[in-house]
Amino acid sequence: MSWIAILVVILGLYLAYKAVGLLVRLLLWAVVIGAIYWIAAPHLGLPLPG
Repeated sequence: MSWIAILVVILGLYLAYKAVGLLVRLLLWAVVIGAIYWIAAPHLGLPLPG
C-alpha cells in the first residue's frame, strides 16, 4: 500500500469520526428539546404528541 493510500484511509476515518460525533450531538439535542417540550407542554396548554 502506498503512502497516499494510507493518508486517504486515515483522512476517511477522521471524517467518519467527525460525522458520527455530529450525529450523536444532534441526537442529544433532539432528546433534550423533546424532554423540555414534554415537561412544558401541559403548563403552556399545548397538546402532547401521540
